[in-house]
Amino acid sequence: MTPSSDLIVVGAGIVGLAHAVEAVARGLSVTVVERDERAVGASVRNFGHGCVTAQTGEALAFGERARGTWLRMGRAAGFSAVETGTVVVARAAEELAALEELADERGADDVVLLDAAAVGGRVPVTGALGGAFLPRDIRVDPRAAAPAIAAWLARQPGVTFHWATPVLGVDEGVVRTGRGELRADRVVVCTGHDLDRLLPEVAEEAGLQRCVLQMLQVRAPGLRIDPAVLTGSSMLRYPALSRTAGARALRGRWADERPDLLGAVVNHMLTQRPDGDLVVGDTHSYARTHPPFSDESLDELLLAETRSLLGVHDLRVVHRWRGVYASAEGEFLRARVAPGVTAVSVTSGIGMTTAFGLAPSVLDSF
Repeated sequence: MTPSSDLIVVGAGIVGLAHAVEAVARGLSVTVVERDERAVGASVRNFGHGCVTAQTGEALAFGERARGTWLRMGRAAGFSAVETGTVVVARAAEELAALEELADERGADDVVLLDAAAVGGRVPVTGALGGAFLPRDIRVDPRAAAPAIAAWLARQPGVTFHWATPVLGVDEGVVRTGRGELRADRVVVCTGHDLDRLLPEVAEEAGLQRCVLQMLQVRAPGLRIDPAVLTGSSMLRYPALSRTAGARALRGRWADERPDLLGAVVNHMLTQRPDGDLVVGDTHSYARTHPPFSDESLDELLLAETRSLLGVHDLRVVHRWRGVYASAEGEFLRARVAPGVTAVSVTSGIGMTTAFGLAPSVLDSF
């Protein structure tokens, strides 16, 4: 007999796991199918930053909802999910103006403006003219969170995982795998940037590309940084800030003064891991198919920016990696593939921030 459940989730990254968590909360039986033995993609290669406040529109609503779920799941599944907030460091007048605009829009509960001394009291940076504290942002350890959530799900009644199981095709009520067929009333396909491997026409219609990031883990003894740290380049990246007049002015000046940052689409930010190492990133490159080689000059650019920000020259690189996520017009792809089958992808690099808010809306749509 072909195994059957209420919902099949294809993909055990954070987007797929979020759908499984929501299905369990609704009392549904769930089967999760994952081609690898564990999550090894974007869900474990990121900053672990719940970047809620810098979003707008639907992404902001999803991030707000996801925030509470992250905190609950951290307690339930036994991983760190902490309300550390984010410090946005302003080292130019345009950056201060962007933060002041955001504070005027959101209010003091969401955006706390800081003078230079207050920034220095929270994070060990140099050259700050001021900044802002975003108290609603959270942090998790992504390398611990995904496996902990999967393990928690596996302990719930009615949940089954099929690891190391490639999916060959999906259709109404059925998922064909390398180990046989699985059946369910509903199917969500959460394969991220590899959607085109399974559903190429859906990916092509959405204009889906792969965004490749270069990121670093560096050792900086003696530093303690609790919140996530964003910089001026982050203000050009996140929509709540990038739409401000201050950010537009900054981009105009950097077109002349810092074309290296703009050309590499840098979002220079960092978080600190539980072991004390810093996760530093990141650059962005877009294509359907990328060359397999990393660019050492991009890593050097990130390291130079980090040395300048922290005023520390003794940074030893521990790990280098390329993150990959799906990119397309808009922030979320939700495509009906067949009756009861929906393909879902976060197409803007904010899967950790929004997945637990996105999943309920997807399940509501069936």
